[in-house]
Amino acid sequence: MEFMELLLSRRSVREYTGEPVPREKIEKILEAGLLSPSGRNRRPWEFLVVENKEDLLRLSRCREGGVKMLEKAGCAVLVFGDPKKTDVWTEDCAIAMSNMHLMAESLGLGSCWIQGRLRMADGGETTEEFCRRLFGVPEELALEAVLSVGITENHPKAHLLQEAERGKIHYGTF
Repeated sequence: MEFMELLLSRRSVREYTGEPVPREKIEKILEAGLLSPSGRNRRPWEFLVVENKEDLLRLSRCREGGVKMLEKAGCAVLVFGDPKKTDVWTEDCAIAMSNMHLMAESLGLGSCWIQGRLRMADGGETTEEFCRRLFGVPEELALEAVLSVGITENHPKAHLLQEAERGKIHYGTF
């Protein structure tokens, strides 16, 4: 798949079949995250893969109102960063998330970015605190986001290049 075609076809997918994602595909997604660029090559990320159905069901309550797509996802990848490694850990982790999102698409899987940083779970705790408690995450790591990944029957239609807002491009001056 050509890169522009991949960018156009990548969509946020929120409906999955509930089937497990093959381990080889999960590994490819994780490799895409590990190969991401980072400021001063600090690579502040840590990835936690959740495949257990009961854990995915619990994780679906990590945000106010819930993120129901996790209930039938084949897996989720939680992306944590180490703020002690770099002051741009959020940007570095976001790049890793984006690369994993694109890799999932290239493998024919659906995926969706679930923002975790600066979000709340039901019950008054932050999404980060919720995930830390659920999975025993070390205190020094901070949550960036969760990537839901799964097999989908109805992948949303690709974007069209004509939809791009060219008025947001400026040359030399605004």
